[in-house]
Amino acid sequence: MYDPLSFKIKPSPVILGIESSCDETAAAVVRGRELLSSEIISSAEEQAKYGGVVPEIASRAHIDAVDEVVKRALAGAGVSADGIDGVAVTYGAGLLGALLVGLSFAKGLAYSLGVPLIGVNHIRGHLAAAYLSDPDLKPPYITLLASGGHTAILYTKSALSFKTLAATCDDAAGEAFDKVARVLGLPYPGGVNVEKLALGGKCSVKLPSALVRNAERAQFSYSGLKTAVINAVHNAAQRGEELAREDIACSFQHSAVDALVKKTVEFAVAYGADTVTAGGGVAANGYLRDSLSALCRKAGIRCILPEKKFCTDNAAMIAQEGLTQYLAGNFSPLSLNARAQIPLG
Repeated sequence: MYDPLSFKIKPSPVILGIESSCDETAAAVVRGRELLSSEIISSAEEQAKYGGVVPEIASRAHIDAVDEVVKRALAGAGVSADGIDGVAVTYGAGLLGALLVGLSFAKGLAYSLGVPLIGVNHIRGHLAAAYLSDPDLKPPYITLLASGGHTAILYTKSALSFKTLAATCDDAAGEAFDKVARVLGLPYPGGVNVEKLALGGKCSVKLPSALVRNAERAQFSYSGLKTAVINAVHNAAQRGEELAREDIACSFQHSAVDALVKKTVEFAVAYGADTVTAGGGVAANGYLRDSLSALCRKAGIRCILPEKKFCTDNAAMIAQEGLTQYLAGNFSPLSLNARAQIPLG
């Protein structure tokens, strides 16, 4: 019988992490904070044919891949299924059908092995990615979260709690990168292709900053920035002109990233935090990484950036957050359901 209250907590458990929130089917194994393996089977190439992720195709791809990717992760870690002490799995946020595949597999595996199921908030997974670069990382610290679904600056007060200092009031940064990529005729995935194009451009197109202000706190707006790009392209066409795509990409990237970096370091100084971390797919952007690292150095603040492969969706970060929840005894019932949306907190 599965009883979340009956499990004993081990000091350095082996945790299997499973991630299936979008188009990556991933599994990873950690022993304590040590990463033993990380495997991904992606359907991105198939999704690219349609210019973005098709939920039904992604869900079917997860069904085909989840058993195989878990086997690969266990083999790569040199761990048998019987050696697992807990199964961590993303239950939200993400595509509902895709989430259900990973969650259902994890439930069955945890039940059959008699180990705890650990439901992981995908957002917290991105925050936990910093542990992959520094296993000894300890709160408090400031995190810049920039992904396809969320954009925020967070103050991590403890391993289990964080405070939102600033957030987007509309689109997320990653979403804006993808939309601008389509405007520029670039293939999916948009973010990496905008970054590549921007390398050959100049910031010569006047665009608004992503930072907006209200009476209560700083906010970011990417819907307005995206619209400004569309208008710049459209207005030039109406005048019979053609803006250089690389200049648009460069200008957009600076407008999208500069405000995030500046406010992150400002908050770190204001809160007396000696460490800044970053997570989410946009944290793989080279310009953001270079800018954040440089500004942190100037301010005398340590900057911890996960490897680029751990910024995009992966199971290593889910296993790391799973470990945090395991050590706190936060085990999930088998009735845990998938959630397409989860509040930032």
